[in-house]
Amino acid sequence: MTVPHPAPPSLADQIEDLLPQTQCTKCGYNGCRPYAEAIAAGSADINQCPPGGAQGIVRLAGLLGKKVIPLNPVNGLERPRSVAYIDESLCIGCTLCIQACPVDAIVGAAKQMHTVVSSLCTGCDLCVAPCPVDCIVMYPVSGDATGWDAWSQAEADDARARHDFRTRRLRREAEANDARLAAKAVAKMQEVTQEVPVTPDEQAEKERKRAIIAAAMERARAKAAASVAAQTEPPAPTTPKKDA
Repeated sequence: MTVPHPAPPSLADQIEDLLPQTQCTKCGYNGCRPYAEAIAAGSADINQCPPGGAQGIVRLAGLLGKKVIPLNPVNGLERPRSVAYIDESLCIGCTLCIQACPVDAIVGAAKQMHTVVSSLCTGCDLCVAPCPVDCIVMYPVSGDATGWDAWSQAEADDARARHDFRTRRLRREAEANDARLAAKAVAKMQEVTQEVPVTPDEQAEKERKRAIIAAAMERARAKAAASVAAQTEPPAPTTPKKDA
């Protein structure tokens, strides 16, 4: 039996392999993969990744046969690597930082103290802005080392795996929630369409409920279709985020 060979990596795959996987969005895209796809498509330049720094630009230039250019200051500056720290005495347990972390490096529960697992933190600082009580700060941990001198390929690979796992988990949770809502809507529709003797007023109320449920089901179908389309189309770039 002939064993099929795996498809060769696409250009976007090869570019993504060279990115630091901090998922910080400073490049102007909502993650390393969308940025890689934008570079491959020619809609983004190779100098938009502050965490990768100058060495990251050299890596991308070597792959793509392009000229090495300076980091675009619009996207931020190359700085030592930092990790997030939560002042636990101020944390109110709102979970907004947990929702913002792209690599599941923050642990905690609603109305309970949160903490950052520093060994998992990529230093993206996406958890800082959502905090309503300003209890999160970024601490430099790499001394004077910046870019790939402050970050290893093994750390990038681990961060990428955690980010991909989180993305799959959130998708499964959203699909499960949509399925529960759809089942509830179907049950409700069956309830209001049962053939039992009713007064004109009761019939009018059933028709009103039927219309509301049908509209809700149609919105759910449209949302599901949009979600599928979003997974197959290149994501739109976000506004470039500068370093603080």
